[in-house]
Amino acid sequence: MTSFDAAALAQAAIDARQQAYVPYSHFAVGAALLAEDGRVFTGCNVENAAYSVTNCAERTALFKAVSEGARTFRALAVAGAPQDTDPAGHLPACPPCGVCRQALFEFTGPQLPVVLALGGGAYETHTLGELLPHAFGPNDLL
Repeated sequence: MTSFDAAALAQAAIDARQQAYVPYSHFAVGAALLAEDGRVFTGCNVENAAYSVTNCAERTALFKAVSEGARTFRALAVAGAPQDTDPAGHLPACPPCGVCRQALFEFTGPQLPVVLALGGGAYETHTLGELLPHAFGPNDLL
């Protein structure tokens, strides 16, 4: 696993939650994606009255990064909880959804560290491979 400041990345994800647009679920999610070159791309979930148009925080961060030329990544942090939850307290573990896991796998493979911010400076870390076993990726198309 590559070296990075997991606590700082988790805090960036917690901070990104503040921008979430969640008038329907009231469940705010923030993500922070660390590119190989050291840039951090943040994202939040953006809901829509036509629910299928909603975009998750993780894909917002990923698509922002890709649109700015980043293609390799060192780590991802995610923080999610009901909108009014105090991030200084406890946050539930909020792993990326299946669609986000698949989108991330396209660029990272199974080794990507995924930091789940738990609030109050606490976090847990998994790999994308642990969260998405038996993934289908670009190499499967060869």
